[in-house]
Amino acid sequence: MKKIGEYRRLLGVTKTTSLKDLKTIYRDFMKDCHPDKFTDSEELKLEAEEKSKAIIEAYHFLVSVAPETAALRLPEYTATITTSIIIDFEYEALKLTLHYKDGSSYEYFDVPRVMYIKLINSDSQGRFARRHICSEFSYRNVSKSVGV
Repeated sequence: MKKIGEYRRLLGVTKTTSLKDLKTIYRDFMKDCHPDKFTDSEELKLEAEEKSKAIIEAYHFLVSVAPETAALRLPEYTATITTSIIIDFEYEALKLTLHYKDGSSYEYFDVPRVMYIKLINSDSQGRFARRHICSEFSYRNVSKSVGV
């Protein structure tokens, strides 16, 4: 996904960067561009504020799609996709969001439009998603399960 690549370039990390290293890189960036360091110039302070917001957003997004995060949350993810039904879905710019009855929502990245059309036209969206989407595409949890 374009967004993942942009965030990786912003922080200067790769696909294989560990969460521990990502956190260290994030903290170093924040030390260098924290708005409180620029008390002399309002313009520099505003510029640092914008940069720090972008770095924070990039860090949180990359943590949410990291393989280590996915492995940690695999039992919860597996339970949701196998036991809860899909109640709604959205598709925009190669990003498919599936909303489940248990309150969980997951974003899947780089999903081709043809795959989305097949999902819409399938007899069972849940079965189709489990077989062709959930295990094939990078994803992140965008809302927590609240239990039903």
